[in-house]
Amino acid sequence: MIRINLLPHREQKKAAHRLRFQVLLGLTLVASLALVVLSYLIIGSRLSHQQQRNDFLQGEIAQLDNQIKNIGTLKKQRDDLLSRKQLVERLEQGRNEGVHVFDQLVRQTPDGVYLKSFKQTGNQFTLSGYALSGARVSNYMRSLAQSNVFDAPVLIEVKASSINNQRVNEFTLNSSLREPAPAKSGQPAATPGAKP
Repeated sequence: MIRINLLPHREQKKAAHRLRFQVLLGLTLVASLALVVLSYLIIGSRLSHQQQRNDFLQGEIAQLDNQIKNIGTLKKQRDDLLSRKQLVERLEQGRNEGVHVFDQLVRQTPDGVYLKSFKQTGNQFTLSGYALSGARVSNYMRSLAQSNVFDAPVLIEVKASSINNQRVNEFTLNSSLREPAPAKSGQPAATPGAKP
């Protein structure tokens, strides 16, 4: 005997297949949605963590900028103090300079040479005076060149004149202040005009 199945088995298989497909599609959509939400949460937490780090770094950078400004003002104060210190040292070194200059003028001026004026402009000196002869003027220039205070005298003018019915040579010469020798470490700088 032949059995014939009159039930719609093909439609049932198609319906079961469709149901299974829809369930799998729904699960895939739910899993995809869950994956998107999870990714969004992870990326959001990482972004907030990175933002916190950025804020922390910005705060530290602001503190460093303030410290750099303070360093700039400290450097300026240090430079001001150093310039004041150098000025005080220069004043201290030049404190006795006038005494040494006049002492050397007296010591280096030979007999027969008389000074009538002495002018200082910075480190340059202008000496004017009278000498009994031109040889005494050259002798005076040599002695100035050998002194500890004056350096490189240059004769500007020599002319004959008469004072108290006596013939003399009126002269004008320029000289500069000799730079002090640099001090060796541990020893004070040599004072101009000091005898060794």
